[in-house]
Amino acid sequence: MSILSAARNSRPTVYRSCRRHALAAARLHSHALPSGGPSHAQSSVNPEEIAHFSRLSQLWWDERGEYGLLHKMNPVRVGFVRQKVVRTPHGRVAAVCAASCNTQLEMHREDGEGAVDETRPLTGMDVLDVGCGGGLLCETLARLGGRTLGIDASESNIAITSLHAAADPALSSHSPQMATGSLTYRHTAVEDLLAERGPKSFDVVCSMEVIEHVDNPRTFLANCASLVKPGGHLFLSTIARTPLSYFLTIFAAEQLLRLVVPGTHTHSKYINPDELLDFFLQTDWIADASRSAHTVDGPPAAPPPPRPWITRLYGGLPARTEAETRGLIYLPWKGEWTLVPRGAPGASIWGEASNYMFWVRRPLE
Repeated sequence: MSILSAARNSRPTVYRSCRRHALAAARLHSHALPSGGPSHAQSSVNPEEIAHFSRLSQLWWDERGEYGLLHKMNPVRVGFVRQKVVRTPHGRVAAVCAASCNTQLEMHREDGEGAVDETRPLTGMDVLDVGCGGGLLCETLARLGGRTLGIDASESNIAITSLHAAADPALSSHSPQMATGSLTYRHTAVEDLLAERGPKSFDVVCSMEVIEHVDNPRTFLANCASLVKPGGHLFLSTIARTPLSYFLTIFAAEQLLRLVVPGTHTHSKYINPDELLDFFLQTDWIADASRSAHTVDGPPAAPPPPRPWITRLYGGLPARTEAETRGLIYLPWKGEWTLVPRGAPGASIWGEASNYMFWVRRPLE
């Protein structure tokens, strides 16, 4: 049973719940950020992981090959991003909601400032995909109107993504479909991008199926979050560290069915949903990231006291205007992925015990 499942199903036992959250915190907080110096002093890049995915870079756009399951997952991931961007209040609406809203106020933006074109909901937004791989997600984000930047620590991945995008006239900056969106790729790590651009640079930051492959996951997560603008969104897709996830992603997918090259995943590096929730309930990482973020203009001015991105949990769950986790399950009889419905019986036990989506919104300042 995952830590998340245990915590949510032992609500009457306060001691057990607190102990499990303490164990969850240790997972991400054990990788402490350095007290000073640029963030890239403690790199999140794992050379062995980069070499592994670089060897497979030619296979990214083979829908029946190594990345076939990711191709099938991509529409579900994009749907989740679209849903949260469209339905989460922004601007003046969000400021009002912060004082009086409950989860029912996850709504369409109604005023002129926050109006959204649901067919191109990322129009006017700066979007970052960290660990973009072959560009599966990036191309879709650009088509949704986002000024999209995809970064990856693998140079061969960036070469493949650029080549594939160049072959599609619809992704050209001269295409009518790309009148508001754009697509750019760069070979760089997130810590280096943060040092170059500075914090609060993107409206939407995505990192799908990446955090389970990095070194220093706390550093990586803090760097990704630091790049989000106030009121912006951070999206992750990853795998919980449970017996079920070992069976599905390693024993079945790698060893038995050979759907994935053996050695792709390391079970001990998986991150549980409650570990992510606990991370954003804290504020120490914000102060650490602020000290570590150096721009071309020098160290930033002293920031105001940091606010947690998640204010509190309600029965183990955050307010849906602040954060949300949703399980991702593969239906082999349909050959497709689906999000576990909200409120499904036992969803916190089986639905989020392997693949899942995570979303959190940076508070307005």
